[in-house]
Amino acid sequence: MNPAPHTHATIEAALASHRVWSQLDEATLQQLAPQWTLQACDVGSTLLPQGQLHSRTGLVVAGAVDLHDPDLDMAVHLQPGDMFGFGATPAQHLTTWQATAAADSHIAWLDAETIAALCRDHGALAYYFPSVSMSPAPSAAAATAQAPGGSGMHLNLLGTPVRALVKREPITLPPDASIRAAAQQMRELRVSSVLLVQQGHLFGLVTDRDLRNRVVAEGLDIDRSVADIATLAPLTLQAQSPAFDALLLMARHNIHHLPVMDGARIVGMITATDLAEQHSTSAVYLAGDVYKQTTVEGLARTAAKVRPLQQHLAAADASAYSTGHIVTAITDALTTRLIHLAEAQLGPAPVDYVWVAAGSQARSEQTAKSDQDNCLVLDDRYDEAAHGEYFRAFSRFVCDGLAACGYIHCPGEIMAMTDKWRQPRHRWAEYFRQWVDKPDPMALMLTCVFFDLRAIHGKTELLESLRHEVLQRTRGNSLFLALMVGNALKHRPPLGLFGTITRIRGGENAGTIDLKHNGIVPIVDLARIYALAGGLAAVNTHDRLEQSSRSGEVSPQSARDLREALEFLSRLRIAHQARQMAQSQAPDNFLALEELSNFERSHLKEAFSVVQTLQGVLGQRYQAGRY
Repeated sequence: MNPAPHTHATIEAALASHRVWSQLDEATLQQLAPQWTLQACDVGSTLLPQGQLHSRTGLVVAGAVDLHDPDLDMAVHLQPGDMFGFGATPAQHLTTWQATAAADSHIAWLDAETIAALCRDHGALAYYFPSVSMSPAPSAAAATAQAPGGSGMHLNLLGTPVRALVKREPITLPPDASIRAAAQQMRELRVSSVLLVQQGHLFGLVTDRDLRNRVVAEGLDIDRSVADIATLAPLTLQAQSPAFDALLLMARHNIHHLPVMDGARIVGMITATDLAEQHSTSAVYLAGDVYKQTTVEGLARTAAKVRPLQQHLAAADASAYSTGHIVTAITDALTTRLIHLAEAQLGPAPVDYVWVAAGSQARSEQTAKSDQDNCLVLDDRYDEAAHGEYFRAFSRFVCDGLAACGYIHCPGEIMAMTDKWRQPRHRWAEYFRQWVDKPDPMALMLTCVFFDLRAIHGKTELLESLRHEVLQRTRGNSLFLALMVGNALKHRPPLGLFGTITRIRGGENAGTIDLKHNGIVPIVDLARIYALAGGLAAVNTHDRLEQSSRSGEVSPQSARDLREALEFLSRLRIAHQARQMAQSQAPDNFLALEELSNFERSHLKEAFSVVQTLQGVLGQRYQAGRY
């Protein structure tokens, strides 16, 4: 969407001839006109994505607009003079419909707060905006986060299918077409990529970046086959997948074009620009900045943007689940880029390895306050005498680089640069055998870290085969699971005898509650035990609870209650940290109840009660010798 020339005369003329706005007196209209923004929109442009109709009010000055509910396949066609969005669209549709330009259009926009104020000052006007009283105007922070071109980001991506972002039929060429033909087609159709398709099957992908880097920069003959410069077997996403998955895929792999599939059929292409219309790609571009850096100092400067990113996510009212995945995606990108820089400095690794994240990074549950937990699984061909010096320098470079980026060294030294946690695969297998078969207190503590593992870079099969063996060993292991439960029950919600919230009594955090260790960690522990008992491979806590409910380790209702408690507690934590960062304070996990409304305190008690109840259920189950 491109801004149209903003002339007060154009806006005034549209308002003066409008059946609603013409009811205002001339002086009011003259004052109101400069507050509108006139925007030119190409056909197919997403004007307001699903869930954002409440953010502002649109007036169709020229062209046409389609309002559409992608879930129920309901649609309304609007013509010049029609209005939509805050106040104008019925309240029951504000959170489910989206607006798309049905033709090249001019749309005039007015912010929700101004509409609400006008309806208060002009009673007759309120008649034409029936949902104003039912749709509170967004806060200034939220409005900034949702405004087109704003620095914040809208994150209603879990409910938006990728299919909704596809704007046109796929642009394709056969693989034996020339590079010249590909460039000409991209120019004529004004697209930044073309798909190579052979007999209906996706063969490859060529982007404008490929033309620049692989053709022009290399002086390649443009009459050669376009397949010579293509990315073969590109990453794809299914059309029914949430757009949030596209955001993560682009951020984690530093790509800006993603073919969309319906089974084996090609639906089309989405780009980082398409996601930009959802105001959600700061994470994609931040990840792109990470991969452009050539020094640790450059990475550290880029990493400093993670805290503002979390603030924007909080302002946009993103879910804790989304926030954790997005913030973690940046940590993954930083880790991967540091590995690239280490290999550039030290040379290629002498044997295969996989760099593995542990703890909150593995679970994709990081916030702006995180230390580093990681390890290195080496191929069994590893020889200490021949390869030890390389991997010591390699792991030190990456861990020190992460520390420079704000991820402090683990106080317990659970890092790949520690000799014990940089071992060949067979040694890791022995570690897990010992921890499961002889679960002493230290072993139980380590299992809480090392049963939450995710491959970041390298030969992922080293970790996946190890994970499979471990889950086979833990599934139904009565002694081990009973001891894990006993260890987990050391983290209790801060509830007193009569259901009151008990605060920390002394020390620098007196009068607060520890949201992490007394709220979130107990849920993480419960989900881990369910997963280990059922031999489930999921690592993210939300996903573990969902899989555990399907496998019968926990009832569907209890799993749902725990997921909702986790989301609520995590959002409190994220919002608390965002407030601290806005005040230039270091973020922490200690929340003062004074920060909460009575409504939030009530929900906090309910969340703690859910955790306390299910801890009791799990304790009784194992004490009764169920396993």
